[in-house]
Amino acid sequence: MKTKNQYPHKRLTLGVGIFMLALAGCTSIPAESPQNLVGTTESGKASYYAMKYQFRTTASGERYNHFSSTAAHRTLPFGTKVRVTNIANNKSVVVKINDRGPFIDGRVIDLSRSAFSEIADLDLGIIEVTTEVVH
Repeated sequence: MKTKNQYPHKRLTLGVGIFMLALAGCTSIPAESPQNLVGTTESGKASYYAMKYQFRTTASGERYNHFSSTAAHRTLPFGTKVRVTNIANNKSVVVKINDRGPFIDGRVIDLSRSAFSEIADLDLGIIEVTTEVVH
């Protein structure tokens, strides 16, 4: 008959395995440098921030200002410069990513009010765009 402690090495192996998995979960993949992303493009819809977000803190820690050329993107690193081009009129604006979002399917970027107004009428609300990382 085998006793409970007859195979202590199995407990040790299991404990080390759990420890290694926990340790691996604490590591992170280094963020992609904006320089490595230059030329990356994306197409989809762009919207702009509502007035109620004026001066609220963004995900990067900066305060949102609707007079600045800034934007929210789901994954691009903060500080990345992106050229956003309105497909309908070919007007473009360069914005700095300082927030996360948009979190609505089909939308690829949320622009500040002033950035959106440079490429489209605010009354449109949502436009089709292409984005290109420029820096």
